[in-house]
Amino acid sequence: MALEGEFLLLGRIVLGSLFLYNGYNHFADFEGRKGYAEYKGAPAPGFSVIASGVVLVGGAIGIMAGILPVISAGALTVFLLVATPMFHDFWTVSDEERQNEFNHFFKNVGLLGGTLVLLSTASEPWAYAAGVGLF
Repeated sequence: MALEGEFLLLGRIVLGSLFLYNGYNHFADFEGRKGYAEYKGAPAPGFSVIASGVVLVGGAIGIMAGILPVISAGALTVFLLVATPMFHDFWTVSDEERQNEFNHFFKNVGLLGGTLVLLSTASEPWAYAAGVGLF
């Protein structure tokens, strides 16, 4: 396909922007995120918010710029695998919260699909990428 590289770059920027914004908010609204992590029973909520913010920002920059793509896409994949059932457990919440948590759960499942697609191509050279990688 003639525009394959451009579509890959656009997809990386769009997907990465969502993770970058979310990661930024881990720091901009630290107390709110920490409170939510405590409410959901996350271990070491303050540390968890900072660590996940670093993963989100680093992973986002990595997939957008094509820097360490295996590690970047892999870190975002692991983040989603851990955070999705922990923070969007729609099956355990009240009726009032259920639809919201259900929507967030399946939004994250869709994002997981995107990170898995990138992970499946991360060992190959990406168009318009810095080309810095370990694999």
